[in-house]
Amino acid sequence: MADKKPGIDKRLIRDLADILNQTNLTEIEVEQDDLRIRVSRGMAVAPAMHHVMAPSAAPVAAVAAPPAAVSMAAKPDTTNAVTSPMVGTAYRSPSPGADSFIDIGSSVKEGQTLLIIEAMKTMNQIPAPRAGKVTAILVDNGDPVEFGQPLVVIE
Repeated sequence: MADKKPGIDKRLIRDLADILNQTNLTEIEVEQDDLRIRVSRGMAVAPAMHHVMAPSAAPVAAVAAPPAAVSMAAKPDTTNAVTSPMVGTAYRSPSPGADSFIDIGSSVKEGQTLLIIEAMKTMNQIPAPRAGKVTAILVDNGDPVEFGQPLVVIE
C-alpha cells in the first residue's frame, strides 16, 4: 500500500512569509519529517516560494526570532534608514562581548560607526551619513544583510 503524503500547509507558508516581512530576513526554511519548506524573497530568477521533498530524520527547524533591537508591536518607519552598501554579515559591536556601537536612543554624529558588515573576510565600518538620534536598529548581531537593506533609522 502507498503511504498517504500530507498536503502542503498553505497557512504555514503564509506565516513564514509574514515572518520574513516582519524581520527583514531574506530566507527561512522549516523541515519536518520528509517535508522541507523554504520561503525566500528578493530573488529575481527563482520562485519566491517552493518546497522540496527530501528524506530526513531531523526535527523541525526553529523559526528565527525577530531582532531583539526592534519592537514588533509597531513596524518602524524606514524613511530615514541607513541602508547596507553590500551583502554580508552585520555586527553591532567591534568584537564579541564588546559594547554595541549604538543603541536605540543614541545620538550619533556624521561619520560615526553604526555597525560593521563583514564581507569576504573584510570588516567594513558603516558610518552615519548624518547626525541625529537612532530610533530603530533593524538588524541584530550576526544577521545576514543584503545590498540596500535598511539597517538603522536615524531621525
